[in-house]
Amino acid sequence: MTAPTHTADTLGSPTPVISVSPVVLPAPGRASDLQVRVSAPVSGDDLPVILLSHGLGFSNNLSSLNGYAPLVDFWAAHGFVVIQPTHLDSRTLGPDPGAPAAAPHWRTRAEDMTRILDQLDAIEAAVPRLAGRLARNKAAVAGHSMGGHTASLLLGARLTDPRDGREVNLAEPRIKAGVLLAAPGRGGDALTEFTAENYPFFLTTDFSPMTTPALVVAGDKDDSAFLTVRGPGWHTDPYTLAPAPKALLTLFDAEHGLGGISGYDVAETTDENPERVAAVARLTLAYLRTALHPGDPSWPSARAALTAGPHPMGRVETKETA
Repeated sequence: MTAPTHTADTLGSPTPVISVSPVVLPAPGRASDLQVRVSAPVSGDDLPVILLSHGLGFSNNLSSLNGYAPLVDFWAAHGFVVIQPTHLDSRTLGPDPGAPAAAPHWRTRAEDMTRILDQLDAIEAAVPRLAGRLARNKAAVAGHSMGGHTASLLLGARLTDPRDGREVNLAEPRIKAGVLLAAPGRGGDALTEFTAENYPFFLTTDFSPMTTPALVVAGDKDDSAFLTVRGPGWHTDPYTLAPAPKALLTLFDAEHGLGGISGYDVAETTDENPERVAAVARLTLAYLRTALHPGDPSWPSARAALTAGPHPMGRVETKETA
């Protein structure tokens, strides 16, 4: 596939999208089989893949394969195949509220993504007209909130398992780039007492081995006060504490929902802003295009467009490999 070219403020014309769900993948040893949604453009070949990890949130269905339509629709309409798992901590699966502190399934979430990559043949077979169209060597991961933590582990971040004290490495070498959306930051004294007590796996997050290229997206009003004592800056840790190459998109006046990325007209969004959501969709798409197709101008063009007007919605910082 020849890397596409685009003007500064467009990413090409959108293509109609087909979306199929649930695609059920056998998952021996998992509490239930893995259900995924697959969204793909109806045309095109050598299509890169985005694995999208949902957050936890307060809604019953957004934290599942049914969430994040504003991003999924845009990414798929512009040439990506987006695969969304329903993780075991989704409310749609009725998790036990009295489950142990590790209820967010930090390990099984990452394992879900590896399982998807292992079963791309089955996914191609389950989706009409998708067979033979995936670029198996161009896989990316994206995640929002808790999903950002999942993505960071797949990109190389590590932690110490609070149950046995062992360092855990869940890096997935088949994933070539990532996008972390309002992702959790470092542990230790950055955490509230509530977080340390209920999410002890956050205590030892180490971003220093996270070498895979990634774009970190953070809102400058996302204080996440129940999780961290550091305020909005906590969500920039995956950028500041990880090695290059990395990019940081800071969105002005954005809170944890980044304008409403988890769904259309979602009640839990505290900073609803369709223009902000559109900017997140454009910039993340542009970043992944350039990351997966070196030389593609989408990312530098999108960065230039972000700051071209009198009232930019955010700013971008980068650190490149020496």
